[in-house]
Amino acid sequence: MREFMDYIQSAFYSATGWNRDNSYSSLNATSDALLNFPTPRGLRLTLSSLATPKFATSYQLGTVGVVDGSISYLYSTVPLNDAIAQSDKIPLPDLLRSYRPLAELPSRDVEELGVLRKDSLAYGRLYLPASMLEALLIRRISPALQFQLSAVSDQTLRNGGTMLGMVQYDEGRYAVEGLASTDGGLLGVRGLYNFGGDVGQLSAPAQATPSNGNGGNGERERIYGRFSTGAELYYGTLNKSGGMSFGARFATLPSHKGTPLDATMTINPLMGTISWTYAVMAGNNCSLATKMDFNVYSYESDWAVGMELWRKKSAWTINRELEEAEALVPGKPAFERSFEAKMEWRLDDPLPTADLMAEATPDATADLAEIVPPPTAVLQPKKKERSFQAKMEWRLDDPDVDPTAISSANEDGSDDEYSGVLKARLDQHLRVGLLWEGRVKSLLFSLGSSIDLRRLDSPFRTLGLEVQFSS
Repeated sequence: MREFMDYIQSAFYSATGWNRDNSYSSLNATSDALLNFPTPRGLRLTLSSLATPKFATSYQLGTVGVVDGSISYLYSTVPLNDAIAQSDKIPLPDLLRSYRPLAELPSRDVEELGVLRKDSLAYGRLYLPASMLEALLIRRISPALQFQLSAVSDQTLRNGGTMLGMVQYDEGRYAVEGLASTDGGLLGVRGLYNFGGDVGQLSAPAQATPSNGNGGNGERERIYGRFSTGAELYYGTLNKSGGMSFGARFATLPSHKGTPLDATMTINPLMGTISWTYAVMAGNNCSLATKMDFNVYSYESDWAVGMELWRKKSAWTINRELEEAEALVPGKPAFERSFEAKMEWRLDDPLPTADLMAEATPDATADLAEIVPPPTAVLQPKKKERSFQAKMEWRLDDPDVDPTAISSANEDGSDDEYSGVLKARLDQHLRVGLLWEGRVKSLLFSLGSSIDLRRLDSPFRTLGLEVQFSS
């Protein structure tokens, strides 16, 4: 499960129009979410809050043999009004690391690239009792240029800490990054180039293409996706060593009508390692992934498979949310089902209409009068007090959500229809990873374990539970 501060950082990128996935470092992000997900260790509790649209806090307490924790703060110069901070309302696919299709590349005009921007984000975290401090500073210089500086201060590190500076340039069609680190005097550069799919629409206006009636653009069952290729090169000036790698990826876009898939290949020529990954969304609630590694020098190979299975909300949970929303509508009486209807798992019979009452005989009318309960007075709802956040910002609360909008959103299949996800992975060494993440009331939980099937006497290597609450 992603931490709350990482989720808020993603909201900052979304608010400033920065595509976090258009980077060579995110080439295998989809397969890593299904194959390399971490399992929790011990018990950990996290309390977070987006106090204002520009300021967030998070407190974490855990125990893995010893009690430890952390305190973190985040400040953004851009109001994060679109960020959903309440843990009972955050869409789970946005918070959990799972299969997700590539986002459309934003189109930028030539004049827009030269516009100066002053968007910034500052983040700091203190680990206790180790007294380790980490910091992050992000500065947007232009819509296509961004500077990022991260630092870690710890007495166990060489020279008491390390710093990493990174300059990122994202033009949409291609992205280039340059980095420098004080750890070993590391210097590096990496880049990613996109072609096919929606890349041609960045420089040329969209033109109408004839359709054959099957959802394709002139081809039957055409796969609509984007090809990406990139490389990285780095060199350590102190230890006189370097490295490099090449990679390619094909991934379908959200507008693709068929099965979403993601396939990558990376090559490390110095180590002689070739890696292939393939991830596919087999159904609306199921995703599968596989990975194959091969070394041309030692002829050793490695494989891993993984899956995720989403669980939708049950019918009683959705009905309960609709009943709570309808209770907030003023002037609408709340009728409760009779005890007999609840025992028979059905709804009450519909009340007789006015036409039926007019046509009924006097005896039938008397019988209906005994069945139909007398009208009850509608209780006026109490005036709700403004929230603390609204008082601090000198404004009124947001209007209540219309229950009809909630029901329509559930019918459309929004991201909020899921209640949890089950993840599992298996590699050739018979190591199994299980992870169950979901939401109970207003609490987000992550329960997982790492199992080694080769040691049946003590197969459970790790076991942990993480609980998060945010407001």
